[in-house]
Amino acid sequence: MEITFETAEKLGLKKEEFEKITEILGRVPNFTELSAYSVMWSEHCSYKNSIKWLKTLPKEGSRLLVAAGEENAGLMDIGDGLGVVFKIESHNHPSAIEPFQGAATGVGGIHRDIFTMGARPIATLNSLRFGNIEHEKTQHLLSGVVSGIGHYGNCFGVPTVGGEIYFEECYHTNPLVNAMSAGVVRLGETVSATAVGEGNPVFIAGSATGKDGMGGAAFASADITENSAEDLPAVQVGDPFQEKKLLEACLEVIQTGAIVGMQDMGAAGIICSTAETSAKGGVGMNIHLEKVPTRQQGMKAWELLLSESQERMLLTVQKGREKEVTDIFEKWDLPCQQIGEVTNGEMLRFYMNDELEAEMPAESLVLGGGAPVYTREYKEPKYFEKIKEFDASKIPVPTNLKGIAEKLITLPSIASKKWIYEQYDSMVGAANLNTNAPADASVVLIHGTKKALALTTDCNSLYVFANPFVGCMIAVSEAARNIVCSGGIPLGVTNCLNFGNPYDPEVYYQFVESIKGMSEACKKFDTPVTGGNVSFYNQSPSGPVYPTPVIGMVGLLEDYENKMTLDFKNEGDVIYLLGKNVEDFNCSEYMHKICGIEYSPAPYFNLEEEFRLHKAVSSLIKNKIIVSAHDISEGGLFVTLAESGFNRNLGFVVNKQISAIRNDAYWFGEAQGRVVVSVNPDKIEEFESSLDIPFEKLGTVTSGQIKIENEDWGNIIEWRKKYDAAIGNYMRENI
Repeated sequence: MEITFETAEKLGLKKEEFEKITEILGRVPNFTELSAYSVMWSEHCSYKNSIKWLKTLPKEGSRLLVAAGEENAGLMDIGDGLGVVFKIESHNHPSAIEPFQGAATGVGGIHRDIFTMGARPIATLNSLRFGNIEHEKTQHLLSGVVSGIGHYGNCFGVPTVGGEIYFEECYHTNPLVNAMSAGVVRLGETVSATAVGEGNPVFIAGSATGKDGMGGAAFASADITENSAEDLPAVQVGDPFQEKKLLEACLEVIQTGAIVGMQDMGAAGIICSTAETSAKGGVGMNIHLEKVPTRQQGMKAWELLLSESQERMLLTVQKGREKEVTDIFEKWDLPCQQIGEVTNGEMLRFYMNDELEAEMPAESLVLGGGAPVYTREYKEPKYFEKIKEFDASKIPVPTNLKGIAEKLITLPSIASKKWIYEQYDSMVGAANLNTNAPADASVVLIHGTKKALALTTDCNSLYVFANPFVGCMIAVSEAARNIVCSGGIPLGVTNCLNFGNPYDPEVYYQFVESIKGMSEACKKFDTPVTGGNVSFYNQSPSGPVYPTPVIGMVGLLEDYENKMTLDFKNEGDVIYLLGKNVEDFNCSEYMHKICGIEYSPAPYFNLEEEFRLHKAVSSLIKNKIIVSAHDISEGGLFVTLAESGFNRNLGFVVNKQISAIRNDAYWFGEAQGRVVVSVNPDKIEEFESSLDIPFEKLGTVTSGQIKIENEDWGNIIEWRKKYDAAIGNYMRENI
């Protein structure tokens, strides 16, 4: 067939990109080559619209063991010869079309990023966004996504230990499904995603290759429309039992020392894994596509190259040690077939029955090589004018605080996520310390040590919508605050940057300002960005989603016995608020959902005050002065107090300490940099004398009764019932 610009355009390439490919090859590409460039130069694989700004993120730290983007995931030193490997990625578009498989394969893919480096995954988290929970479509998507995450994780044997979920109208058509995995590896036993050594054989191991997932990387680089369901073949199908075998076989084969390099096959399949490992090693490859094990007959060369069938690995093996490798995969009942060999030079050559189907320089296909890099125009969004017009004084001061609190506690973004997490096995395969003692971060014990990881995913996208720079600083700060309140030390960040169409200057402004805010906060907390994922085109005909730069953060507890939980412990303990209290209810769930205000500024935030708060909380935990710590986030002070009481059915008697702050802002405002702690009465003097930050004594823990401003608000058990049942009640209404 004749290849023209029109052919390239149908594959998602621009005119200048087609011309650049022709220039690189010195000729017009054939269809197979053009297909390869179309996926490798898609936004999903090349980051062509984001790499300029991603390079500005802080990527250095004393514990960082590989540079950001150098490997499949971040690797940080946690002492005693161990490293933590972690990453977060999106599977938004597939989940919008086929929620069960979209979410399931997202979980499978992120785990492969971890064990392809030689680490054993020990925990999964997620960050989810959906539309209005009262809509049948939202309930269908939520049910499918939760089932997919639960099925894959439970079968694969890695617990889902935490996450977050929000419901906003803007995610109605385009939900966000971000999955994070963390694993542990002994230093010196990691494997690089590289290929070196002329003549070294190249193997494909794991599942057979089919037509599922065809063009998935390009599919992820387009807006979602009403007709996107017609792209159903772009959604992959996962098999967690096959991946479990692949995990064990890969970790075992690494121990032989016969592996030169290993790369999982995710987006763009064989073309991506061969191009990236070859480019990294400065070599080429000859690949014989007819040797690829398939589960469908008659697959064409371009289909074999682009297939995103799951549970597959590309291995570069030391010549002469092939049998050691194939014997291990045979033991695990997995195909492991040599499909090519490493060559000198830079050319990737793909053959089908000895006929050359494609010939391309590996470097020209990859991020940081020949893939295009764009500088996009950006400008302040017009809706900022509406935010500037917000006048807090026009919001009437409510008289029925209890009625507002009852509504807040059942909002789906605030209410218990019990309906969701009960579908996950939080204990399978790992020692998760969260089960009976909730903490702000998920705390997971590292087997054979006293150490534990503290893990969290955080982003309030409404804050980012209101002010991308401040909102993204808040996302980083809340992640660090959650880890600190759990007794950990923040180590590093992986991010999942979910935005609309980058060609929209207002969307790109949100992206650029978010990167700037993330950089500033990460520098302050000494949490380098180890890598992550950019997901553009989260947009439907009704417009883009809220800018959602999700922060996945990992922290370390040197001794898991120092874990701090968020629940009140004893009747009579004294409740304190740490941090500066200001009159602010901007962007709060109260303002947004109860008052119906969509446009208000980001909540109060001060990075220096936040940093000092973290230091103070860390010191209080280390010196065993406090018995609980829970940061104030969605729902404000009242929700924080209620959540602190739920686990042990303990109530509280509290009073407003600053009369100048209006009641709704005091109890429901979401000003940042605040933590609620409880203290045993005999530690009060030591507690108060040790603090060099603002604090307020709010009241005391009770056996179950709640009193606010001397008004009886009933028993904590009644509040907990409403909190626990809210999401399940929504879901049952339409079952």
